[in-house]
Amino acid sequence: MNYTDLSEKLLKKCLKAGADAAEVFIQTSRNLSVNILRSEVETIEEASSGGVGFRVFVDGRMGFSHCNDFGSKALEDTIARAVSLARLSSPDEANVLTGDRGITLVADLYDPMIASESLETKIGMALELEKAAMKDPRITKSAGAGYGENESEIFIANSNGILKSCKSSACSLGVSVVAEKGNQKNTGGEYSTRVFFHDLPDPEKIAAKASRKAIELLDPIMIKTQKAAIIIDPDVARGILGGIITAINGERVLQGASFLRDQMNRQFASSLLTITDDGTMPGSTGSSPFDGEGVPTVRNTIVDKGILRSFIYNTRAARRAGTESTGNAVRSGFSSLPGIGTHKIYLDPGDHSRSEIIASTVKGLLVLELTGYGIDPVSGNFSGGASGLWIEKGEIVHPVRGVTIAGHGFDILNALDMMGNDLDMQRSFAAPTFRIAEMQIGGK
Repeated sequence: MNYTDLSEKLLKKCLKAGADAAEVFIQTSRNLSVNILRSEVETIEEASSGGVGFRVFVDGRMGFSHCNDFGSKALEDTIARAVSLARLSSPDEANVLTGDRGITLVADLYDPMIASESLETKIGMALELEKAAMKDPRITKSAGAGYGENESEIFIANSNGILKSCKSSACSLGVSVVAEKGNQKNTGGEYSTRVFFHDLPDPEKIAAKASRKAIELLDPIMIKTQKAAIIIDPDVARGILGGIITAINGERVLQGASFLRDQMNRQFASSLLTITDDGTMPGSTGSSPFDGEGVPTVRNTIVDKGILRSFIYNTRAARRAGTESTGNAVRSGFSSLPGIGTHKIYLDPGDHSRSEIIASTVKGLLVLELTGYGIDPVSGNFSGGASGLWIEKGEIVHPVRGVTIAGHGFDILNALDMMGNDLDMQRSFAAPTFRIAEMQIGGK
């Protein structure tokens, strides 16, 4: 089926059905998942799907409807339903469509070889991964290993002259294991995702990291309640900084539900903190030539040396704010309206190695696990459960489990005093190791 031609035809049908303006969003996808447990293939699932969403405007009123049936009657009924819903809704001057016809040229977003690799190879990789993760005698159980892949193609057309499409892929390997010692049990997992099949890490490397995570927190010792330095491992950076990303959502800012709403162009964090959202990075699973509405993606510096430089918007929120979309419209698929989200978040690295940060810490906690919701995007408060490794006089002395760490976002972000140089851009939220000079730790 020629979905480009279909997009144009459906757009004309929307206008003929009574819409003043319309958008057609088509998505097709194929997914494969392989799950392994105790050296046995538990499940293999493969599915293909597709569908179309119609967003229409009638006298400034919006209606949305979708279907996964490309038959003529189903499509016409879905369009008619969208138009009917629009006529029942309230008018809003922010109900507009983008007119930007450009795209950003982004390389290496699709690997045609993923589908051609044999299923036996993919199963073998997952089996090898689980086996490798169980090598250490302290690892007693497998919680499962798996391989997954996705291929997706989207088409966007709207009545402002946009007609765009892009194709993307992703594949992943992951494993989770359990370490036991006496009555103690601890789980560790590691997962890697890449655009290209042959860029997936060696299963041995993934397995080693999963096993280490399970083992390193055995024999914990509870510490006293105190104030001390907190070192954040890259794996848990999202857990503490994710609230910043939520707080820069333009819709939240308009609603007054962001602790950063009054901080534009102000220094609100340490000068060591620079955060970028990049939708144009080659070979990244978060990249695309355009966002969920067809606006070209950009490289956007959100925080520049501790100064807030940008909120993020889709077209609707930007119209309400009197500004332009930042190319941050996101959709979970053809059945959803465009929301606001990021593409690829990363922190600029600093000058210090991880070992240097640890060696320079007189007393502190290297946080390896973090529970909770990060910095609250509304109030800026932070409190979460933490586990990790206790440091005294620059050396790791014992594991710690079951403590809490707390503070306010502004205090935490301004206390960031060391930034590591161990940035791994393959992480979905890419951050190096960094240190917060002091936080409240709740222990015994």
